[in-house]
Amino acid sequence: MGGTPPSRPPPRTPPGVLIVAEEPLHETRFPGESDEYRSARDALLRAEIELRRAEETVAAKRRELPLGGEATDDYVFDSTAGPVTLSELFGDKDTLFLYSFMFLPEGDDPLGRPCPSCTSIIDAVDGEAQHLESVIAVAAAAKVPLPRFTEHAARRGWSHLRLLSSAGSTYNADYHAEAPDGSQWPLATVFVRRDGRIYHYWSSELFFAPTDPGQHPRHVDLMWPIWKILDLTPGGRGDFDPQLTYGT
Repeated sequence: MGGTPPSRPPPRTPPGVLIVAEEPLHETRFPGESDEYRSARDALLRAEIELRRAEETVAAKRRELPLGGEATDDYVFDSTAGPVTLSELFGDKDTLFLYSFMFLPEGDDPLGRPCPSCTSIIDAVDGEAQHLESVIAVAAAAKVPLPRFTEHAARRGWSHLRLLSSAGSTYNADYHAEAPDGSQWPLATVFVRRDGRIYHYWSSELFFAPTDPGQHPRHVDLMWPIWKILDLTPGGRGDFDPQLTYGT
């Protein structure tokens, strides 16, 4: 006979068999927490451990990347100390982290205004620059005249991160920090130096990759701590966007 076979009831636990929940991962408890909270928190903690493992796995894959394309130009940037080439930015290091900072078109101003999101990022990175520079070379470049960038830096109180102007080169266009219409895009890029030659190593390509519906590309979340903190709260990221100024 045809038709759909009858569904089977779920298996019953044999009499006398005790179902044991997963053991807690640690003994630390916080004041007043309920058993319900601890059970849910333990489940979340296991997910956080899996996320940590996944992050470590991705980081290991990133470190195993072969060299990318060799830089075809020793781009010249403007700095507060005068012109500096891409190769000179390395100093005595073999790795360079270079962030492309956006200025957004605004009204009739051809230079636009500093991007609030990029500003939020560099607000944090500037404080870490001294630590980073003990290991790698770090800089941020904007495709506006250097005084425009350094004026903004002074308003924000940045004093550690090396700031550059890429206005006199094709760097932004060549390394995809510029749209076809000339507007700027944010992008984090890593270059390495091997045997005196410079190679592209990694860029935040999640910016160009498809995203799930309603999801931000998150391509530079790794250097943007505001989101990491908001993700720990009940409201999450919500509809918040960084601003250059906030009401008092």
